[in-house]
Amino acid sequence: MIRVAAVQMGSQADVPKNLQLADRLLGEAAADGCELAVLPENFALMPVKSRDKAKHAEDAGDGPIQSFLADAARRHGLWIVAGSMPLRSPEAERVYGGCPVFDADGVQRAVYRKIHLFDVRLPDSEESYQESWSMYPGDEPATVDTPAGRIGLTICYDVRFPELYRRLVDDGATVFTVPAAFTRVTGEAHWMTLLRARAIENLAYVIAPGQYGEHPDNRSTYGHSSIIDPWGRVLATGEEGDTVVAADIDPELPGRLRNEFPALSNRRLND
Repeated sequence: MIRVAAVQMGSQADVPKNLQLADRLLGEAAADGCELAVLPENFALMPVKSRDKAKHAEDAGDGPIQSFLADAARRHGLWIVAGSMPLRSPEAERVYGGCPVFDADGVQRAVYRKIHLFDVRLPDSEESYQESWSMYPGDEPATVDTPAGRIGLTICYDVRFPELYRRLVDDGATVFTVPAAFTRVTGEAHWMTLLRARAIENLAYVIAPGQYGEHPDNRSTYGHSSIIDPWGRVLATGEEGDTVVAADIDPELPGRLRNEFPALSNRRLND
């Protein structure tokens, strides 16, 4: 068994304060015996204006936010899946939503760039979002081997696209990370249903940390960070507040279940 954590935050527009909060919560995860922790989407910055992210964009593998993450991983002895942070894209005013992964020695092992951007007007609501105004889409799925198993890296809106998760399973993933900043409206309607569906249909663990509360751009996020096992059982969940949601997972369980309940090998419409 290995203990893992979903780190829930209510990030604001002050990067140093957000990093200080992340460091405290990562320390709590380590003190609880966790070997791997996942930060939420936009953990380092929830900006006043969406294009403010470009002011803090870094090249992959270099920059103050990534230096903080490498140092935190070493100090706390944790693998860190760093939710998402702004990485430079081909356009100066738009950023990738990048998820770098650091091992417990502070070495960057992978980086994923968010593929699906949240360009949506919410039904029966005045809320609308145009992520593509400030963000540039990635185009490559990413997996990384960790003590918890091979992780398929995803971010927030990705969770609505099951074909991505099938691709990650085909690439060997037994765990999915879903760092998010789900809106309160969509979170109340769909968050847990989507997370459990991705776990059940792929017989994989899901570690899903979220943003919660009110943010400077008047966005309200849902929280309810959760860890779900490959049979769809909710091992741990929270509601609101800056907190750590932790659970013990068995890295061998997805493989056993996939042998015993061969839904994945029974697929007939494989592209």
